[in-house]
Amino acid sequence: MLYSGCGGRRLTPRETGTMRVRVDRDACEANAVCAGLVPEIFEVDDDDNLHIQPGEVPADLMATVRLAVRSCPKDALRLAE
Repeated sequence: MLYSGCGGRRLTPRETGTMRVRVDRDACEANAVCAGLVPEIFEVDDDDNLHIQPGEVPADLMATVRLAVRSCPKDALRLAE
């Protein structure tokens, strides 16, 4: 967890930009739009299962991941703090 300056207040994930991707497995049809946009984070295997890199989305990929979430044709992806 990151802390702010002298007050020692814990920073929220939104303040630090730390977010994770979540998938609604019931809604996901593995169309691979997300994998096409951000292959560093999303992968669809030969059995049409979506795999998401574990952990927080790196800051340098955040904008592209947000685009992938918005572009999901089944609205199955979410960003979570």
